[in-house]
Amino acid sequence: MSDGKKHRSHLPMPNTEKPSFIAYDAKDPDSKFPPIEQLRPPRGAPNVLLILIDDAGFGSSSAFGGPCQTPAAEKLAEEGLKYNRFHTTALCSPTRQALLTGRNHHSAGMGGITEIATGAPGYCSVLPNSMSPLAKTLKLNGYSTAQFGKCHEVPVWQTSSAGPFDAWPTGGGGFEYFYGFIGGEANQWYPTLFEGTTPIEVKKTPEEGYHLMEDLADKANGWISQQKALASDKPFFVYFAPGATHAPHHVPKEWADKYKGQFDQGWDKLREETLARQKRLGVVSPDCQLTAPNSEVPAWDSVPEDMKPVLRRQMEVYAGFMEYTDYHIGRVIDGLKKLGVYEDTLIYYIIGDNGASAEGGVNGCFNEMSYFNMLQLYETPEYLTERLDKLGGPESYNHFSAAWALAMNTPYQWTKQVASHWGGTRNGTIVSWPNGIKAKNELRMQFSHVIDVAPTILEAAGIPQPVSVDGIQQDPIEGTSMLYSFNEEQAPDRHETQYFEMFGNRGIYHKGWTAVTKHRTPWAPMGAEVPAFDDDIWELYEPGDWSQANDVAKTNPQKLLELQRLWLIEATRYKVLPLDDRMIEKINPDTAGRPVLVKGKTQLLFGGMGRLSENCVLNLKNKSHSVTAEIVVPEKGAEGVIISQGANIGGWVLYAKDGKLKYCYNWGGLKLFMVESADRIPAGEHQVRMEFAYDGGGMGKGGMATLFIDGQKVGEGRIDATLAMIFSADDGCDVGEDSGAAISPDYPPGHNSFNGKVKGVLLSIAEDEGEGHQVDPALAIQMALARQ
Repeated sequence: MSDGKKHRSHLPMPNTEKPSFIAYDAKDPDSKFPPIEQLRPPRGAPNVLLILIDDAGFGSSSAFGGPCQTPAAEKLAEEGLKYNRFHTTALCSPTRQALLTGRNHHSAGMGGITEIATGAPGYCSVLPNSMSPLAKTLKLNGYSTAQFGKCHEVPVWQTSSAGPFDAWPTGGGGFEYFYGFIGGEANQWYPTLFEGTTPIEVKKTPEEGYHLMEDLADKANGWISQQKALASDKPFFVYFAPGATHAPHHVPKEWADKYKGQFDQGWDKLREETLARQKRLGVVSPDCQLTAPNSEVPAWDSVPEDMKPVLRRQMEVYAGFMEYTDYHIGRVIDGLKKLGVYEDTLIYYIIGDNGASAEGGVNGCFNEMSYFNMLQLYETPEYLTERLDKLGGPESYNHFSAAWALAMNTPYQWTKQVASHWGGTRNGTIVSWPNGIKAKNELRMQFSHVIDVAPTILEAAGIPQPVSVDGIQQDPIEGTSMLYSFNEEQAPDRHETQYFEMFGNRGIYHKGWTAVTKHRTPWAPMGAEVPAFDDDIWELYEPGDWSQANDVAKTNPQKLLELQRLWLIEATRYKVLPLDDRMIEKINPDTAGRPVLVKGKTQLLFGGMGRLSENCVLNLKNKSHSVTAEIVVPEKGAEGVIISQGANIGGWVLYAKDGKLKYCYNWGGLKLFMVESADRIPAGEHQVRMEFAYDGGGMGKGGMATLFIDGQKVGEGRIDATLAMIFSADDGCDVGEDSGAAISPDYPPGHNSFNGKVKGVLLSIAEDEGEGHQVDPALAIQMALARQ
C-alpha cells in the first residue's frame, strides 16, 4: 500500500498484500503486481540525533552560564532553541527509561537504578511490554536506529552473554546497532564494551591516545556515514549517550590544564559568578535568587589550606572533561553538516540525565569505589595530595567534592538523587531542527520533562503513538509533545503537572507551584538513619520563585496540603507506591526480591569467558571461599592471568609470574596484598587453587589466603582487609586474562593473557570446597549443576 494509506497504529505493519487476481501465466495482461515496497516513515520525517550526557548540572555548561566551556552546545543553541525549564528524574536509569519510552519512570518499572530493583511494579527494572521503546516504534516505521554509549536499563540478572537480551539495545530496545557499555558508568580509559551483544576488545591503550569519548564519536560518525551512503532516503534515529560526564572524571591532562587557576576562588564564589552569567544570558529570571548555601558541606573559607589544591584540581579535571565531551559531540554534529543532512535533523542536546553528582562525598575521592565500600576515611588530604597530578588519568577513578556538585547546580538547591528540588532535576536542553524550527537563538521557557521527548519525536516524524506492538495493547504515552513550542515562543505550557520521587525525596509541580520534601542526603552513609516518611518536612514555593529560594509553607498551609494530596494522587496513578527508602536491603537480591543469575554456592567458568559483571559472578565477598583452576602449563613455564575480577581500583587475581603461582588482593587501590608459591608450577596439566579463610565478624574483614598446586600447599599470606560491597562498576571477571585496568602491578594492562590453557575455574563458597584442597575435575561440572 502507498505511504499515505499506511495504518501505523498497529506494529509491525503487514509487509505484503494478497493480490486480488491470480493469473496462470505472468504474461497475462490482467496479471499485475505492485513493485516491492520498502518500509519508510511518512514523507518529511526528519533524522533524529538524541544526545544525553551524564551527571551535569544546570549551572555547569557555558551554554547555561556555567564555567565549563561547551562551544558545540552554544553553537547549536545559536541555530536553535534553549529550554531552561526542562526536567529529568534525578537519577540515570530512571531518566533513560523515561526518555526512551515517554512514560514516567515508575510507570516503566524504573523507580531506581537496576542494581537495586525490587519486586514492586514501579521498581522492578523490567520494562512492561505494553510500553514500546521509542527506537522500536521508529524502526517498525522505517527508521534506521543506532545507540552509542551507556545503557543502564538492563535488569542486572540479564547483563551476561547468556541473555536474555530483551532489554538490551539490539534486543527488545529497538536499535539495529549498539556500541557501548551495559551499566552505570565506564572507565573512560579502559572501558568494557559491547558491539550488539558481543564483548569487544579496545585495540588502543591510553598511552596510544585511546579515550572512550573519542571512540564513541568515531563510531557514531562512521555508522551515520554508512547509513546515508547505503540508504540515503531512509532517516536515522541515533541515540548518543556517552556516559560522560559521570564519574570517573577521566580526561586527557591538557584539557584539564586549560582550567588551571580558574577555580581558585572556591565553590561559594563560583555560585555567585555563575548566577551573574545566567542572568546575563537570560536563562534564569532577572530576579532569580541564589539559594542558601548547603549547611551539610563546608564553606570554602573554612576548608583547610592543605586540602584546597586537591579540591581545585578536582574541579579543573571535571571542567576539562565536560569541554572534552562537548568537543566530541561537536564532531558528531559537524559530521551531519559534512554529509549535508544537518538541516533535516532534529537534534536534542540534553545536558545531564540528572543534576551534578554529590556521590564523591564532601572531600571528593581518588577512587569512587571508596564511597561504595565505605572507605572514604582512608582518602585523607595527604593521600589525595600525593595523587593530585594523577587525577583524571588512567591510574585514577576520581570524583569531585559534593560542594562542587552543588555549585554545578547553580542557582538551585541539592543534587543528583534529590528529586525534590530543581538542583537534582532541572537540566539545560538545546533543540535544533533547521528545516522544522523557524526561530534561531531563542529561549523557550515552557515547563517540560524528559517524558516529553518521545512524543515530540513521533509528532515531528508524523508517526502516531502505537495502539499495539507485537500484538500487545500499548499503554498511552504519558509525556506531552514539545512541538507546539518550537515556533511559538509565548505558547502556554501544556505540561502542567509532574510528580518527582527518588529514594523518598519527593516533589510535585502544578501550574507553577512546587511542593517538595528532601528525605535522604546523597552523600550520607548507606546505613544512615532517615526519618519516617510522615515526619518529612515539606516546603512550598510560589510560581514566581525561579530557584525555590523562599519557602512559603508556613504562610500558605492550605496550598501545601492541596499539593501534597495531588502528589499522592499522581504517585498512585504512576506506581510510585509503596515508597521504599531502604538501601542495604535493596542491594541484597534476597531481601529485594529480584532474580539472580548465579544460584547456589558454586560457579564453573570456562576459558575465554570474560567481561562478566559482578551480578553475573558468584559473590565471594565477606565469606570464606576457594578458587580452583585446571590449567595446562607450557614447557617454558607459566606466565599470565588465570582468573581476575575487578581492576586497579579494587579486585583480586590468580596468576602466574616467573613460573610461580601468585594471588593479589587489591584493596580499593589503597593497598596490595600478595601471596606467592615457593616453587614454580611444573609443565603439563595441573590444578591450582587459592583458599581464603575469612576472619568473620562483619563486612570487609581480612583473612588468610593459601595457595595449592595439585592439592599440596605451596604458599600462604595474610590479607588484612577486603572490599565489602563492590570491586568495580565497569571492569568484570575474566578467565585467562585481566581486561581493562590491571589489578596487579606484576603485569601490564592488556597483553597479560595466560600463556598456556585455562580449561576451567570453579568458584566455591566455603562449605562446597573440595576435600584435601583439591577438586576432582570430573566431578566439577556435576557439582556446579547440582547447586543450581
